[in-house]
Amino acid sequence: MDLTDTQQAILRLIAERIEAEGMPPSQTEIARAFGFKGVRAAQYHLEALEAAGAIERVPGRARGIRVRQLPPALQPELALPPANDDALRLPVLGRVAAGMPIGADVPTDLAESFLVLDRVLFSPSPDYLLRVQGDSMRDEGIFDGDLIGVHRTREARSGQIVVARVDEEITVKLLKIGKDRIRLLPRNPDYAPIEVLPDQDFAIEGLYCGLVRPNR
Repeated sequence: MDLTDTQQAILRLIAERIEAEGMPPSQTEIARAFGFKGVRAAQYHLEALEAAGAIERVPGRARGIRVRQLPPALQPELALPPANDDALRLPVLGRVAAGMPIGADVPTDLAESFLVLDRVLFSPSPDYLLRVQGDSMRDEGIFDGDLIGVHRTREARSGQIVVARVDEEITVKLLKIGKDRIRLLPRNPDYAPIEVLPDQDFAIEGLYCGLVRPNR
């Protein structure tokens, strides 16, 4: 990977921001950090990083930058802190629609990034983080763009907030189990409950156990 010193520094900044906050810097933030006069210089260096295979940019998506490869000189600087009983290294797995179910669960080996977080932020201990899209869980304090901790389990009690799969689509809702039906309830009156029909493929994927709100 043949990169200039500036491009290596930009790559380091992108990787560190993803590691710390779950999202890359914007082009404006890159330009400001390196003293560029405008975003065009930042765009030029991002194009060079993409051509070298160091990053991947997602068209039409703000901050849509993914790190694909780090040069050896950068890897030690991104080493995890020493393990301790209070630290959790959690993969960030895609997005969950809190207004409309979208997508399917993502294997941990396809994680967008990893965050090291304090265990005390969650109960029970999570296995991964998922991005929320939409505001159907607004009244539970879960907002668009939040990272929710998910404890992987197939069992849940009525009244718990769950990540559920309905016909291969994933959503986060309040679980209500009745005598003859299962409902997934939003916590925003603008959204209708999801009633699980007998012929639908339904499964609990995990329990909500806390959240992290990235800087916006």
